[in-house]
Amino acid sequence: MTDRALYVVRAGALTTVQDRGRPGYAHLGVPRSGALDGPAAALVNRLVGNPPDAAVLETTLTGCALRPRSTVVVAVGGAPCAVTVDGRPAAWGAPVRVPADAVLDVGPAVTGVRGYVAVRGGVAVEPVLGSRSTDLLSGLGPAPLADGAVLPVGPAPPADDATTPLGPAAGRHARVDVAPQPAPPAELVLRVTPGPRDDWFTARALRDFATRAYRVSAASNRIGLRTEGPALERARAGELASEGMVLGAVQVPPDGRPVVFLADHPTTGGYPVVAVVRAADLPAAAQAAPGTPVRFVPVRRD
Repeated sequence: MTDRALYVVRAGALTTVQDRGRPGYAHLGVPRSGALDGPAAALVNRLVGNPPDAAVLETTLTGCALRPRSTVVVAVGGAPCAVTVDGRPAAWGAPVRVPADAVLDVGPAVTGVRGYVAVRGGVAVEPVLGSRSTDLLSGLGPAPLADGAVLPVGPAPPADDATTPLGPAAGRHARVDVAPQPAPPAELVLRVTPGPRDDWFTARALRDFATRAYRVSAASNRIGLRTEGPALERARAGELASEGMVLGAVQVPPDGRPVVFLADHPTTGGYPVVAVVRAADLPAAAQAAPGTPVRFVPVRRD
């Protein structure tokens, strides 16, 4: 077995392999999946010299711990957390050299929800439909990490600078002390385009949706960000025929509390969609911890 591998010492609450997902298969019932905080995943890849579509690890709240079989260069980003190598403090948001058999510990999120761990060469699990992403809804891709699992690592690109502070094994990577990353939101502001089923709700419900405060529910996951707050009253009785769902769709189930569909969302659904969140606002939703205030701000269609 190759020594380009990571041994999982501590899997954490939920750690999955993610890349940019598998778009283009919704007509087959396959969700897009992929990293919930795409900019954070792209940044840690850049920090270690990977292409933006290389697979990374996405942690949830409690981090993870890994032991490489050979010396690797890693970067940790997303939700801020403590990082150690064999118990010694290491940089967050910057490339770090981890010797063979040392333990990289990615601690619990200090703020935010999801952390990202890139290793130079990428996590090289077998792709499914062109992606290495774990999809919790369909079950495609690798299973969530478990203690004792072994993850293959792809070959590192050729080194281009043997004088880098990380040594000759580091090669091409972003030469920075720390990379600025947006802080997790103290208040999640989601710009939404109304419709296509806003006519299924009363005028008061639409007013509440646009002006009242919601909070992120602890029941949120990679499928959807659930909210707590005023229930949206329907103007119509009966059921809606199942129809296609898109990333960022704000679906309203029978309890009336909006749900924002995230990367592992189903491709069809039978509850009315009151609005759709702008794609640029969804990475912040990935980092909104339970209890975070949420405001929906309607904007005009482009």
